[in-house]
Amino acid sequence: MFNKFVNYLKEVRVEMKKVNWPSREATIRFTIIVIAVSLGVSAVLGVFDFVFAAVISSFIQ
Repeated sequence: MFNKFVNYLKEVRVEMKKVNWPSREATIRFTIIVIAVSLGVSAVLGVFDFVFAAVISSFIQ
């Protein structure tokens, strides 16, 4: 059991060396893009929610 675990860790180490890691600048840029898109989508959904709530409220009253 212990040997299998050690072998697994060795294989993980070999595979992690093959990973093409992004640069710090690319990571920051992609993070900003993800945050901006998330904020944009949440704003659009918020507007839809407000409009639908107003429409439903006008029918209920």
